[in-house]
Amino acid sequence: MRRFYEVYQGKMVEVPEENHPVVEVYVQPSMEEKKILIDKLQIDEHTLNSALDPDELARVEYEQNHVVFIVKKPKNYSAEDQYHFKVISVGLFLFKDRVIIVTNEDTPLFSNKPQVGLSSTPDIVLRIVYNCIFHFIEHLKVINMVAEEVEYKINRSLENRNLINLFALEKSLVYYLNAIHGNGLILAKLRAGADKIGFSEEGKEFLDDLIIENDQCFRVADIHSTVLSNLMDARASIVSNNLNVLMKLLNIITIALMVPTFIVSLFSMNVPIPAQHLHYTFYAIVFLCIVSAIGVLIVFFRYREM
Repeated sequence: MRRFYEVYQGKMVEVPEENHPVVEVYVQPSMEEKKILIDKLQIDEHTLNSALDPDELARVEYEQNHVVFIVKKPKNYSAEDQYHFKVISVGLFLFKDRVIIVTNEDTPLFSNKPQVGLSSTPDIVLRIVYNCIFHFIEHLKVINMVAEEVEYKINRSLENRNLINLFALEKSLVYYLNAIHGNGLILAKLRAGADKIGFSEEGKEFLDDLIIENDQCFRVADIHSTVLSNLMDARASIVSNNLNVLMKLLNIITIALMVPTFIVSLFSMNVPIPAQHLHYTFYAIVFLCIVSAIGVLIVFFRYREM
């Protein structure tokens, strides 16, 4: 699927191909579209496939007539992911007069708000990287809220499912840290080669801001990852402790029922027993069962409070 965009009043607006757009977006490109990119635009086939690989590392490559950026971006989360927040790759091919974007998932790449200084093609690349960083920040907020909800369930539940969900969040943060770090390396390379790529002074200042934003994003992800990692053992201990408390309660109930059972068994033996012909014997046995059960429970609860 192909889409075409043009800059209009600081915003990226979708336009038809006949308008000679400055940005071309290829979402899950077909074989025919790949052939156009390889033959017409002279994009390396291996690099093109790397842009569609979610496990590809972020990097910058300088080709003869364009610059290649493979940046990392969060994948849109859905209920089917089951607490797994995944990362995708986005390929940016910067030419002199256009930007080619290749991705394997249809995710929003541009902000709907007007963006000052969005004029040249290098500025468009920086804006896309900024949106990727902003998307990571938003996902980190969601992960933090989901983690708090899972932790609350762990404190009140004995199921392993909640621990598995917490482990999935921790695993997701590890991938996020690697992706954010890779984007940071790209920004550092862009800053070093700003003059070669053709960034304006305003673009260089925005690039410096991006480096700071990405570093802050990395620190937030690192904090969340460290907290979840340190609390995993504690949460497992809480589940084990909840199970011990439940087993203790069941043992108390079992022992409390053993004494009445013994009394009833004693008076139900098939041998002559005292007072078996008296009319109040049955009520006396029931009274002894109730008193013995209450007495055992009082002893156990007093022992627990000591």
